[in-house]
Amino acid sequence: MKNKVFVLLIIFIFIFSTNVYAGGKVKVTLDSCVDGDTANFVVKNQKKKVRFLGINTPESVKKDSEVESYGKEASNYTCKKLKNAKKIELEYDPKSDKKDKYGRVLAWVFVDGKLLQKDLVSKGYAKVAYLYDDYLYTDEIRKAEETAKSKKLRVWSTEEQISEEIMDNISSFFDKIKRKIAKFIKSVL
Repeated sequence: MKNKVFVLLIIFIFIFSTNVYAGGKVKVTLDSCVDGDTANFVVKNQKKKVRFLGINTPESVKKDSEVESYGKEASNYTCKKLKNAKKIELEYDPKSDKKDKYGRVLAWVFVDGKLLQKDLVSKGYAKVAYLYDDYLYTDEIRKAEETAKSKKLRVWSTEEQISEEIMDNISSFFDKIKRKIAKFIKSVL
């Protein structure tokens, strides 16, 4: 009888220990935004810095680094999504390390049921990166990246396109100034 109880106890512990790790999503709350691929969340009453698994956005706040093209835009987009979310969940990937070399938690981030990494990649705010195995959502984010690349969205746009956008913005700015000067001159005369 004691042996059966012991065996059942071992089986029970084994089942629960494996399910705890792969136990799906954990509901969290946003503490603060960091940048396009990192945020601070409150996880079970503890503040945790979370690095979004499987992607990389351009730098916007890295010490001793310049702000990269679309870095601020990616950061603003991520922060807006997280701040406006009704529900944020993290999911840990069983094939990934729990933390990166900087001690940040590595996780998939879901905003209102949708994978944030896929959203960022599909809009051209992020590239697929740091995949060291076949993770849970690898196929999804790679397909999203191929679409963003083919459309040349943001981080996938060519330098000529970026230059054209800058020139268009400058031209538009000067056109507005010309109109304001003309309006002012009309009002004075």
